[in-house]
Amino acid sequence: MDRMPRSLLAPWHWPAWLALGLIWLVARLPWHLALAAGAALGRPLYRLLASRRKVARRNLELCFPELDAPAREQLLRAHFRDLGRMAAEFALSWMAPARRFARIPHRIEGLEHLQAVAAQGRGVLLVGAHFSHLEMCARLVAGHVPLAGLYREHGSPVFEWAVKQRRLRYASAMFGRRQLRATVRHLRQGGHLWYAPDQDMRGKDSMFVPFFGIPASTITATHHLARMSGAAVIAFQHRRLPGRQGYQITLQPPLSDFPSDDVLADTARINDLIETMVRQAPAQYLWIHKRFKTRPDGAPPPYS
Repeated sequence: MDRMPRSLLAPWHWPAWLALGLIWLVARLPWHLALAAGAALGRPLYRLLASRRKVARRNLELCFPELDAPAREQLLRAHFRDLGRMAAEFALSWMAPARRFARIPHRIEGLEHLQAVAAQGRGVLLVGAHFSHLEMCARLVAGHVPLAGLYREHGSPVFEWAVKQRRLRYASAMFGRRQLRATVRHLRQGGHLWYAPDQDMRGKDSMFVPFFGIPASTITATHHLARMSGAAVIAFQHRRLPGRQGYQITLQPPLSDFPSDDVLADTARINDLIETMVRQAPAQYLWIHKRFKTRPDGAPPPYS
């Protein structure tokens, strides 16, 4: 554990510490009560987050044109209830005591695939997506196998320091986006690494491949990390079950013939996997993200 920098105690950081205190309190609630409280936030979130509501509605129009307007609106409202649950799940994932967290109901299928790859001395790249319960399910898997994470640094220095320290209580390591060498080294040494390559990206390490039939700027890191490290790529699928059933986590068999010599085909293959995951639990996916913000040259902007 890193020692906290004294600069984080400055008065202008006190609101962030207060927010962390509230998160700590939520994490003391039983799992089902925390999620019920989170779901209750869905209606005010729907009304308050007008710009994000507009983005989510547009994403659903683009990705589910086969649904009529009332069906998409129903899905949109269900998604905002899920955003409230997401807030509770992040609190529990970061702050819940280990014994209480271990009692959260969940089922994991496919651990034998990780064991088979480990027997070969290879690392594993677990490819997931930005579902509301991504942090929850990553910690649940980390209770069964050592698991590191690839993450985007938080904008708040207080949250960056505090959340990373909490994550390192259950994760074997946490790597920032600029720690490519350390990430590849971890995989070469047989480590397990989780990450989600499904957000809008731009720059030389991205390309346009279909996502729900729409060209989406997508990071090519899955192909390159697998090529540089020799790690097996395993799809990490998870969804929240109804009522108090908890979570269903599925680790699929390693992708065959991956990476290939075609980075475009490999990147499209990953997007296709993620689309399949999303279709199985559409309300639980992060639709408020501007997934199609970056467009090919000459293409009209989808968000206005």
